[in-house]
Amino acid sequence: MAEEPEKLAEGTLISHLLELRDRIIKALIGVALCFVPCMMYSNDIFSYVSQPLQEKLPAGTHLIATGVMSPFTTPFKLSFFIAAFISMPWILYQLWAFVAPGLYRHEKRFAMPLLVSAILLFYVGVLFAYFFVFPVMFAFFASTTPRGVAMMTDINAYLDFVLVMFFAFGAAFEVPVAVVLLVITGIVKLEKLTEHRGYVLLGIFIFAALLTPPDAVSQSILAVPMYLLYEGGLIMARILHRMKRNETGRKELQT
Repeated sequence: MAEEPEKLAEGTLISHLLELRDRIIKALIGVALCFVPCMMYSNDIFSYVSQPLQEKLPAGTHLIATGVMSPFTTPFKLSFFIAAFISMPWILYQLWAFVAPGLYRHEKRFAMPLLVSAILLFYVGVLFAYFFVFPVMFAFFASTTPRGVAMMTDINAYLDFVLVMFFAFGAAFEVPVAVVLLVITGIVKLEKLTEHRGYVLLGIFIFAALLTPPDAVSQSILAVPMYLLYEGGLIMARILHRMKRNETGRKELQT
């Protein structure tokens, strides 16, 4: 027996804009609620974030603030990004709640696991950068400091560098989700992604070179996990593609 076509929720342009406004306000409220406690402990948070570098600095050296307002503005800026980082699941939930009524049931079934996976992988990428990449990277930089030069990094420059690296590794760990989306949506065939592994590997190393400091250590630390995640994405895409094909076959038999 054939199933009735699924009907999607419809609305006017004004209703969609109002819904989008409400979702944005709720997302901002979530960030604000996380920002207040982060701001109260902003100096402690900055000390924790800067710990990987401070542990590798030569004896007698430390971080410095070259700007008059840097001791206040730098922890303040970090508090905002930490608040956004903590509230990211809530922000993405608001995005999902806005988009979900326009998706079919089978699209929701694929989209929800991908959304959850994207959030978790981004967090894993940031944690990987902090606990595994920064100690190796800062130890390498400290060991290559020329004789007669004191390594005393400005706190604002350090924060900018750390935020870029967090975003780079968080985005890099989204590779499996990107691969799955490309295959499931039919934009790129799985066979093409499998055949052109060499070009992908070259592109990953170029991407890593653009986002990381100009040294082979940092580049490899980002590129190698990124390529392994690409291979993991191919495996997941192959499984989901097979599941989707089997489901399509069952529906054709039912009709």
